[in-house]
Amino acid sequence: MSSRLPGPLDPRRRRALARRASGGLRAAGYVFLALLPTLAHAQTLQRSAPVKMEFDAVIKQAVDKNPTVARAATNISRAEALLQQARAVTMPLVTASVTNATLDSARAFASGTIQPQNQTTISGSASFPVLAASRWAAVQQARDQVDVAQAGVAEVRQQVVVAAAQAYLSVIGARRQVEVTERSLESARSHLDYAQKRFEGGAGSRLNQLRASQIVSTEEARLEAARLGLRTAQEALGVIVASDGPVDAGAEPVFDQPGTMDDDAWRKARPDLATQAAIERSAERVLLDTWKDLVPNVNASFDPAFVTPAGIFQPSRTWRFSVSTTYALFEGGQRKILKRNREITLDQAKITLSSLEIRARSEVRLAQESVQSRERTLATARQAAEQAAEVVTITTSAFQVGATTNLEVIDAQRAARDADTTVAMSEDALRRAKLDLLVALGRFK
Repeated sequence: MSSRLPGPLDPRRRRALARRASGGLRAAGYVFLALLPTLAHAQTLQRSAPVKMEFDAVIKQAVDKNPTVARAATNISRAEALLQQARAVTMPLVTASVTNATLDSARAFASGTIQPQNQTTISGSASFPVLAASRWAAVQQARDQVDVAQAGVAEVRQQVVVAAAQAYLSVIGARRQVEVTERSLESARSHLDYAQKRFEGGAGSRLNQLRASQIVSTEEARLEAARLGLRTAQEALGVIVASDGPVDAGAEPVFDQPGTMDDDAWRKARPDLATQAAIERSAERVLLDTWKDLVPNVNASFDPAFVTPAGIFQPSRTWRFSVSTTYALFEGGQRKILKRNREITLDQAKITLSSLEIRARSEVRLAQESVQSRERTLATARQAAEQAAEVVTITTSAFQVGATTNLEVIDAQRAARDADTTVAMSEDALRRAKLDLLVALGRFK
C-alpha cells in the first residue's frame, strides 16, 4: 500500500466547512450571552448571601444595636440630669465678686480721706436653704421620674425583643414555605417527566403533557414568590438587629412552657404594667407633697467683704449674717388649682393601670387558649398532610396502570401541596402563639 497526502479541498467544501465553524462559534456566543445574566445573578446572590444567626444571638444583637433601645436609654440620662438639677437647688450657693471703682479724684473731709480715688472691693456670699420643703420634695419626685424612665426603657426593650423574635419566626415560616413549594415542584416535575415519556411512547396524550407542564410552571411561579418572601423576611430581620444586610434564621427556638393564670407574679413581670405602676406612684407622691407648698421658705446667708484701701467711714473687713423667711400670703387660689390638677393626674394614672391590667389578663387567657387551639390544629393538619401524601401515592400508581387520569393526579398533588402548606402555617402559628403567651406573662423580655 502506498500512502498519499490529501489533495487540496474543493472551494465549495471549504466554504461549507467555514460556514459550519462560523455557525458553531455564533451558537457558542449565543449560549454564553444567554448564560451571562444567570452567572451574574448567581454571583450577586453569592455576594449578598444572608448571614445565619441563632435565636439567642439575634435577641442579644437586637438589644445591643437596635437604635430604638439606645434612643429610649437617653430618657434615663435626661431624668438623671433633672434629678441632679433638682438636687442642686437644695445645696448651698457660694458666690464671689471683685469690684474696682476709680473716681475723678479722692474725696476728703477734715484732712481725712473718705473715698479713695481707686478702691477695690472683694465680697462673697454663702447662702443655704434652712427650710425648703417644696424643693426637697422635688428631689424625690425627680428620683421617681428616673424610675419611670428605667421602667419605660425596659418596656421598649421588650418591644424590640418581641419584634426580633417575630422577625426570626417569620424567616423560619418563609423558609418552610420554600421547602414545601420545592417539594411540590419536584413532584410536579416527576409527573411531567412521566407524562412526557408516555407521550413520546405513544401511550399518553398531548393534553396530559400540557396539563403536567402547566402545573410545573405554576409551581415555579409559586417557588419564586416564596423565595422572595423569604428574602423579604431576612431583610426585615437584618433591620431589627441593625445589620447591614439580610440575616437568616438558624434553628427553630424552643419556648419554655409557661405557668398558669393563677401565678400572680406575671403582673409584676410585665414591663408595661411596671411602667404604669411607676407612673402612678410618682403621681401619688406629687399629690401627697402638696402640703409642702404651704411651708414657708427659710434661707440663711453669710456675706463677708474686704475693701482696700479703706475709707474713714468704711472699714476694711466686714461681714453680715442674715436669715430670711418667705411666705406667700395670697396666691389667688393657685395652690388649690395645682392640687386639683395633681389629683386628676393621679386618677388618670390609676384608670390607665386598671385598664392595662384588664387587658393583660385578657391577653393571658386568650394566649393560653390560642396555644391549645393551635396545637389541636397542627395535629389535625399533620394528619391531613399524611393522608394527602398517601392519596398522591395511590393516585399516581393507579395513573401509571391506566386506572385514573392525570387530572386526578394533579388534584391529588395540589391537595397534598395545600395540606403541606397548611402544616407549615400551623407550625408557624403555634410558635407565634407560644411567643405571645410568654410575652403576655412577662416571661419574654
